[in-house]
Amino acid sequence: FVDEHYYNSPEWFQKNATRYDKYDRTAPKVFAGEYAVQTVAIASPDNKNSWVTALSEAAFMTGLERNADVVYMTSYAPLFAHAEGWQWTPDLIWFNNLSSYATPNYYVQKLFSNNKGTDLLKITENGKAVTGQNKLYSSAVFDEKSKEIIIKIVNADTQPKEVNLNTKNLRFDDKMIKIILSADTLDTENSFTSEPIQPKEKSESIKRGKISTEIPSKSVVILKINKL
Repeated sequence: FVDEHYYNSPEWFQKNATRYDKYDRTAPKVFAGEYAVQTVAIASPDNKNSWVTALSEAAFMTGLERNADVVYMTSYAPLFAHAEGWQWTPDLIWFNNLSSYATPNYYVQKLFSNNKGTDLLKITENGKAVTGQNKLYSSAVFDEKSKEIIIKIVNADTQPKEVNLNTKNLRFDDKMIKIILSADTLDTENSFTSEPIQPKEKSESIKRGKISTEIPSKSVVILKINKL
């Protein structure tokens, strides 16, 4: 394995969603052992766990998932920090002597982890992987146990996007689960007093076998569809 670490800007993470698309398949496999977006500078004490960091990490993670034949393991870092005794920012979960809170980055990690599936699926636009065209990023998997098609879409744009999916004559249920993680601004953060950034789940109808849905601006969306 090669142990790679990435601490860089939101722009770097979004740009590098294609990092492993042309990776040598005969080379050593990759363990992304440490990664986290830095809002100010690498190792700056002023780095924040703002929404732009989680959104950009999600965009990058679609590339990790799309290349799961190469990227075998990943780990956000650091994981924990005490509010009055930390050494590094940002961190995944913050705590003090009485309580804790989950950052937006934590919820991105949780969504990807709980929806990783068993088999990779191709998701393309005009024959190309969705890697940032029009600020959209995507990956897709099938879960053999639950029989679900799971699609992850990141919209890094300031405008919502209407997405229409052609499933090539696959038969599926007439309902899909849509999980949305988003924030009003890129600077929004969670805190000990409130967690405004948390996943919200709802159900949408699939009409006449066509999957069409809106992806809100600055959002991470998970679509889960039961295959028949």
